[in-house]
Formats: sequence, structure tokens, C-alpha cells
Amino acid sequence: MSNLVSILDGTQAHLEGSLRGGRLAVAHAGARGAASEDDWLRVLKDHLPFRYQADRAFVIDSRGDISDQIDIVIYDRQYSPLLYNQSDQRFVTAESVYAVLEVKQDLTKAHVEYAGEKAASVRRLHRTSVPVPQIGGTTLSGTPQRILAGILTYQSGWMPALGEPLTDVLRGLAPEAQLDIGCALIHGAFEATYTTGQAPTITAAPGRRALIQFFLRLLRRLQRMTTASAIDYSDYLANIP
Repeated sequence: MSNLVSILDGTQAHLEGSLRGGRLAVAHAGARGAASEDDWLRVLKDHLPFRYQADRAFVIDSRGDISDQIDIVIYDRQYSPLLYNQSDQRFVTAESVYAVLEVKQDLTKAHVEYAGEKAASVRRLHRTSVPVPQIGGTTLSGTPQRILAGILTYQSGWMPALGEPLTDVLRGLAPEAQLDIGCALIHGAFEATYTTGQAPTITAAPGRRALIQFFLRLLRRLQRMTTASAIDYSDYLANIP
């Protein structure tokens, strides 16, 4: 276990250094934000299992509706097409999305709510599904599953960092805007579990090993999800004039 922790601590230290350097060196807020997104994307690209792709992207459905631009989309690339990929502009199908993550400098009420709005712009999209032929003649239902959402920051703007203010804002989010997971790199990580008709259960993991806590919790959530639903291409064809 000590070897595993040492390896993951090294990854955290590297990301902390990159984000801290960007905060100090880049004065323009927009450029600093883009640099932070690149740092988080690099970590996820380097460490996620190959079945997942992570990119900055828009999400589009068969009806032509498009989400806001999402800082990090984790999506299926093995069975799903990338509809457009030019000049760092990507459009991925709604059916292919496993999770969406918003990158900000600080964990605050405004940023949590903003991340929730971004998640809602994806969750509102129409997703098709068709049965998938399996060996032996059986079929597997491709019912779309709930898309995960989260927020990634360098630090928390609250004191305590992951205390009651965070819990209050998470509990106030509309169903489509709910955040499931998050990380304030130098303060800790959190995870939320939602049950219909009940207040969400918030699990906070404060401390300097925030990246480890976030990443393993994200992997656990992704592991519980089935493969992205099979796209009904007939629905896409029907909406082309």
C-alpha cells in the first residue's frame, strides 16, 4: 500500500505544481482557466482506462440540440463516433457520454452552481438506444444511464473547505444539475449520492491526497456503469433534411 500511495502522491505533486505555476505565471483569467483545463485533462488522459476518452467538447443529440462547451467530457470512443474534430473543436454524441466535469480555480457556491448548469445542458439532451446483438442470439438492452457530473478546482474558497457550505449548495441543486463528485486539489475531494425524495448523502475526504480520493472514487463510479448505450442511427438519419 505504501508503494501505491507514493506513486499516486507523485502524480498529485506534479499536478499541484502545474496548477500552482499557472496561477502565479498567467495573469489573464481566461488563459489561466484554459491552462488548468489542460492540466486536468492531461492527468485523466494519462490515467483513465483505455475504454474511456477525455476531451474538451460539445455534446450533440440526434435532434441537433447542443450542450454548452464542457471542460472535460469522459465518453466512449470504441463504439461511438466522434462527429467533428477540427481545431480543438469536438462534438460527441449524447449517447456516448459517461461523465462531464467542470474546471474552476476555486470551489465556491457560484462555481458549483455553474458546474451544475453545464451538467444540466448535457443531461437534457435526447439520447437514443437500440438492443445490441450478442453471441448466442440474445440481446442486451441499451437503456441510457444517468450521466455523472463533477467539478475540479485547485482549492476551496470555504472554511472549512468541504463543510456545511458545500453540503448546502449541493443539496440545493436541481436534479438535472446535481454534482456527483469533486476535487479541491489542496483541500480534499467529495462524493454525493442521490436518492429520489431524500436529501443527498455527502461524503467528504479532506486532506492533501485529494487527487487519489477523487480519481479512485471516479473510477468506482465509472466501473458501476454499463457500456454506453448503442446509438439508434435511424433516429439520426430521420432528422437529416
